[in-house]
Amino acid sequence: MAEITLLSEAEASEGFAFVYQGGAPVCRTCPYRHACLTLDPGRRYEVTKVRTVSHPCALQETTARVVEVRPTARPLVVESRSAVVGGSVELGRYNCRRIDCPNWDICAGPSLPPKQRYRIETIQPEAAECRIGRSLKRVTAV
Repeated sequence: MAEITLLSEAEASEGFAFVYQGGAPVCRTCPYRHACLTLDPGRRYEVTKVRTVSHPCALQETTARVVEVRPTARPLVVESRSAVVGGSVELGRYNCRRIDCPNWDICAGPSLPPKQRYRIETIQPEAAECRIGRSLKRVTAV
C-alpha cells in the first residue's frame, strides 16, 4: 500500500523530493490531518504519483493535492565503523556547532530528526571531513 500525503499544487508533481518536517499547529484541527500527517519527520520522500483528489490547505493557504510518496535515499554521515552497505543505523543530530564544516547540514543540521533509523545503500570510499575530529564516512541511506 502506498504512503499518501498532501502537497500544494505547485509541489505535487512526480519526482518532487522533500524532507517531511511534521505538522504545524494549524494542522491540529484540520479535517484532512489523518491523510496529511502520516509520514516520519526528518525522512526524505519522493512523489511517485499525483492523484486527482484535492483539498483546501489552511497551512499553505492554497489547494493541496493528494500524492503517493516513497522514502528516498538521502546523504548522511555516519561513524566509520558503522558504515556497512545494507546495515541499519540509528542516527540523530550530532551535537556540533561548527556550521563552517562542509558536512554540517547532513550531520547536525536542522533537517535531521532527533533520532531516525536508516538503511545504508552506498558508502563513499574517502573519509568525510569533520571539524571536531570524528572519524566519519559519507553515505546514502533510506
